[in-house]
Amino acid sequence: MLDTLDYVSVPGSVRDHDITIYALSTCGFCKRAIAFLNDRKVAYRYIHVDSIPLETKTEVKRLLKEKFKEDVAFPFAVVDGDKHLVGFIEADWKLTLGL
Repeated sequence: MLDTLDYVSVPGSVRDHDITIYALSTCGFCKRAIAFLNDRKVAYRYIHVDSIPLETKTEVKRLLKEKFKEDVAFPFAVVDGDKHLVGFIEADWKLTLGL
């Protein structure tokens, strides 16, 4: 189901990881996370979860929580399908993404 969502793809010259960001359009931490990736020219895709229907949003959060065994907060980044980052702590993002 997560693969059928309408993500926005952001091109970048750094393509070391497959990164998907689940964000809220009004979230300051989400905006900082996206700016962090953009500033480093990292390719990623994202979706603003607050712009999709409530039932879909609920299912997205359920699936992410089930897969990663962690409550969903935003931004929620999935890295290479098996790692994740919750919230935006720049040091954690740098370490996980090797930046």
